[in-house]
Amino acid sequence: MRQTYKGSCHCGGIRFEADLDMSAGTGKCNCSICSKARYWGAIVPPQDFRLIQGEEFLGDYQFGNRVNHHYFCKRCGTRTFGRGFVEEIGGDYVSVNVAALDDVDLQQLIEAPVRYFDGRNNNWQSEPEETRHL
Repeated sequence: MRQTYKGSCHCGGIRFEADLDMSAGTGKCNCSICSKARYWGAIVPPQDFRLIQGEEFLGDYQFGNRVNHHYFCKRCGTRTFGRGFVEEIGGDYVSVNVAALDDVDLQQLIEAPVRYFDGRNNNWQSEPEETRHL
């Protein structure tokens, strides 16, 4: 069921809202940045995401082809969300870090389907051989 979730960084400088359906699934990737940060994301269209507070605290990290933005709080370091464009998933997107959601029910997280992506090998349509570390 789709609902509006509130999220924030650890220090509270960045606050956002996102309209998500946790039962539609979440994702974990084995690419270099996601595996190092243990990022767990839920993809939403840009119109379903609202930055409420803290644009001045947003740090932006990009690498590789520099089309994806990995945002974090410059004060506390929390990775809150990312933005980018990937044709295979419909173009523009926002990836919300579900670990940064303040009001998500633990049971919703437990029951949320997780899809794994082999970003390390640029094989986004396939699941990596090993996912236990993600």
